[in-house]
Amino acid sequence: MRAARWHARGDVRVEEVPDPELVPGSVAIDVAWCGICGTDLHEYTEGPIFIPPPGHPHPVSGESAPLVIGHEFSGVVSALGDGVDDLRVGESVVVEPYILRPGTPTGDDDSYQLSPDMNFIGLGGRGGGLAERIVVERRWVHPVGDVPLDQAALVEPLAVGHHAYRRSGARAGDVALVGGAGPIGLLLAALLQAEGLRVLLTEVSEARKARARDTGVAEEVLDPREGSVAERVRELTGGRGADVCFECSSAQPVLDTLIDAVKPGGVVVNVSIWGHRAELDIQSLVLKEVDLRGTIGYAGDHPATIRLVQEGRVDLAPFITHRIGLDELVDVGYDTLLHRTETAVKILVSPTS
Repeated sequence: MRAARWHARGDVRVEEVPDPELVPGSVAIDVAWCGICGTDLHEYTEGPIFIPPPGHPHPVSGESAPLVIGHEFSGVVSALGDGVDDLRVGESVVVEPYILRPGTPTGDDDSYQLSPDMNFIGLGGRGGGLAERIVVERRWVHPVGDVPLDQAALVEPLAVGHHAYRRSGARAGDVALVGGAGPIGLLLAALLQAEGLRVLLTEVSEARKARARDTGVAEEVLDPREGSVAERVRELTGGRGADVCFECSSAQPVLDTLIDAVKPGGVVVNVSIWGHRAELDIQSLVLKEVDLRGTIGYAGDHPATIRLVQEGRVDLAPFITHRIGLDELVDVGYDTLLHRTETAVKILVSPTS
């Protein structure tokens, strides 16, 4: 089959690779769509980050580069391994793309995203969504019913937002400031609105500001070039500041703005993956008693996230801006997201075209 493989920083190739083997307890999936994630871009320009480099295999998957990439994907069940009797061939599904040590508990109350040696399918091995087919363990497969497969490919990044929301401790009626209107920021803003929060957003890209306004995911879209975002947030909250802020850009000025804009005793959640070290105004953090929290992936978030989409509380369609074929991954997909961010939000790749 055809698949995109990461060989080294700046070196991703579409190649012929062996078909994956169906084993007991697993599910074979024909991939329909795979999103290009910000993490994929970091791996391409700054990696390896999650990808195990050549000669240093991941301790669980046993794989190292070159390996198949792509972790935001949807598809159709094509075969069921022995022991899998609660899915059917032809069913639309998404994958929660984890690689964990054998025996790691993955119940609703387990923080399996923090388990030792955790990695992701499509980054740490075990195939990926930028391939025609994939085989995964049954526990990571989530049916999506009648959710269109292109929209279903956005369930994974929406689940990232859902987990960040849970980590924040925010409640309906709180004021949230989202830093960055890329795919994660926009999807998180939509989710926060669905959960009853007042959402403010800060962004400089004209295209992304327009997308935020067109989709109505934020009450106010603020541009730091037009004045202090933190001051405007305080104006909108009676001088108090945002109850909770979400960093979704991996940009130093955004992190600084959020720490300024959050209320005393408020929460700042870092959602983005940073390819470089960030600086922290620790004095502001101390004097305001700000709670800075990290978040990674998701844990038990996919079912609730899928319900939000199925119930129509979050509409994923407006966030898809491009659909391309696998051969266009680097020259069109990566190039657009790296050099023409004004023109795109979420780019989906069809591995079969």
